[in-house]
Amino acid sequence: MTTRRNFLKTSALVTAGSLITPASIFSQSNKSSRLGGSKTMQLTFKPYEAKLVHPFTVSGYTRTTTPIVLTEITYDGVTGYGEAAMPPYLGETIASVTAFLEKVNLKQFSNPFELDDILAYVDSITINNTAAKASVDIALHDLVGKLIGRPWHQIWGYTASKAPVSTFTIGIDTEEMVKQKTRETEQFKVLKVKLGVDEVSDKMIINAVRSVTDKPLRVDANQGWKDKHYALKMIEWLAAKNVEFVEQPLPKHNLDDMAWLTEHSPLPTIADESCQRLEDIPRLKGVFDGINIKLMKCTGMREANKMISMAESYGMKLMIGCMTETSCAISAAAQLAPKMNFADLDGNLLIANDCFTGMKLVDGKITLNNEPGIGIKKI
Repeated sequence: MTTRRNFLKTSALVTAGSLITPASIFSQSNKSSRLGGSKTMQLTFKPYEAKLVHPFTVSGYTRTTTPIVLTEITYDGVTGYGEAAMPPYLGETIASVTAFLEKVNLKQFSNPFELDDILAYVDSITINNTAAKASVDIALHDLVGKLIGRPWHQIWGYTASKAPVSTFTIGIDTEEMVKQKTRETEQFKVLKVKLGVDEVSDKMIINAVRSVTDKPLRVDANQGWKDKHYALKMIEWLAAKNVEFVEQPLPKHNLDDMAWLTEHSPLPTIADESCQRLEDIPRLKGVFDGINIKLMKCTGMREANKMISMAESYGMKLMIGCMTETSCAISAAAQLAPKMNFADLDGNLLIANDCFTGMKLVDGKITLNNEPGIGIKKI
């Protein structure tokens, strides 16, 4: 009977998908359950500095650290963990995230299963602050998953074995450093290469990688190519270098030129900076071949899951990406990986002081565990 009850409980959650309601949970819990209505959620947070293994350079800037705010939401003795990671282009800081989180009042909600209402409220506090919002979303999902006793990929009904391989990112650097970084990527089947400087530098980087490996490459220009004709010329050159697709070749608001480029490109194009949130997707149909979903851009797991459904309805390719993040946010994003065509979840491997353990890459493939929530433990 116990096995049958567990099966029915899991089946009900999978059927509900992301639309979990308090009633659906409580109906499966007896009166001795710790999910009592009198409990309250406690949100706490603290700053953390992620130190990068190598200086990280993309088109526009170089950095050696990433500011992070770690969050915790505790309810009935159970704690969920979250994270806001803030690379410069997001426009968020430790101070702005802290100021946002100080405004969040979770005690007004009966329990953490009121995901729609809680996260709609969190989103309404300010217009931006997407990483700060993601830190609450991730902690809340981790908490709810722990209370249910299931990882989120199971709650959503996703098949863990369908998760793709992840790329490992080679940042813009000198020829010798590019070669050194490439030699350090033996376990990875596919590499992601940052470009977008100028023709000489970009071709040097690709040739440096190619002098070390013939693995498939994926290129991210980070809006670095400003002219559509130049971008097309570069993509045609890259197509002969075993490159699979090009991410964000043109400035994010230049959608007319981007649509022209996608129409003429021999390689698929993926939107990154052009695709921040759910509302961006409709105007990108026919402009890009696919989208890169990042939790720090879209406010977290709940909206990311909605973005998957919308992009699929438009026939667009799906990619899950990341910033330089700890295994907390990486493991949260990995719960969505089974739905993805492509993945770039190496952010935790780019930092030297990860404070969590969670999702693992085995021979480059995203390998999800069966730990409840987002599948992490504090180190």
